[in-house]
Amino acid sequence: MPEYILIFIRALFSFLVLLLMTRLMGKVQLSQLTFFDYVVGISIGSIAASLSIDQNIELLNGVIGILIWGLLPILISVINLKSYRFRQLTEGQPTVIIENGNILERNMKKERINVDELMLLLREKNAFKLSEVEFAVFETNGKLSVMKKTTPSALPPNPLNVTAEQEHDPRLVIMDGSVMEQTLRDMGYTKEWLLGEVKKQGANDYSDVFFAQLTSDGALYVDLYRDQSRQIPVSQMLLVQATIEKVQADLRTFSLETDNPAARKMYEEQAQRLATLSELLQPYLKG
Repeated sequence: MPEYILIFIRALFSFLVLLLMTRLMGKVQLSQLTFFDYVVGISIGSIAASLSIDQNIELLNGVIGILIWGLLPILISVINLKSYRFRQLTEGQPTVIIENGNILERNMKKERINVDELMLLLREKNAFKLSEVEFAVFETNGKLSVMKKTTPSALPPNPLNVTAEQEHDPRLVIMDGSVMEQTLRDMGYTKEWLLGEVKKQGANDYSDVFFAQLTSDGALYVDLYRDQSRQIPVSQMLLVQATIEKVQADLRTFSLETDNPAARKMYEEQAQRLATLSELLQPYLKG
């Protein structure tokens, strides 16, 4: 068989195998290309190219190599869907570059971003002034997500002259049923308060929550694992229980924040009374 026909057959076969693996790996590999996906793509392409023209490589060996490089990312993506910690290990975490209008130089050095590159990424988001950026995150796919500050010019006409409250960066406080405790503490909230809020939206515990985002004004967006549970009205008993837990958590927070010994003692006593009341009402609230 002539050599050029053999190369044509091997190249066609490599192309078909590569097309199959691309379809199996899904559209996410194209829309959200991470550094790991980039390396995998180069490796698979290199194997396919070598398999097409290098007759010293056995056809079966080349196909096995492509399958291994193609199936392993699929397996990792399946595990990523089920485990937040494993996803952190394989994909890393987004890095905050600008917070509350301030550039975090240490995080820029960590991601090896200089000022020129930062300005380029900001201009791609139509943010030409650093002063107009409230929050910016360097994502795991190498892109920059930007939230601009709320300015009077960006607001509709205000005949009542009501001043709009400055919105700061929203934070994830629950992901895959796990509470981001450090983030919650940085925003000045407690786990007891958070539990009371998610219960108001139909969850029984943190493990029922797939995703929760908290804004600076205390508004909480909750997405449950089972979205249909959102359509079930929350009973008044559960609302009472959640309200008691929220007030109790607020009282404990007030006792920690005040420097007045008498006020601290009062807050602690009232929190203890609410705890006793909650225990007494527990059998009725579950009904």
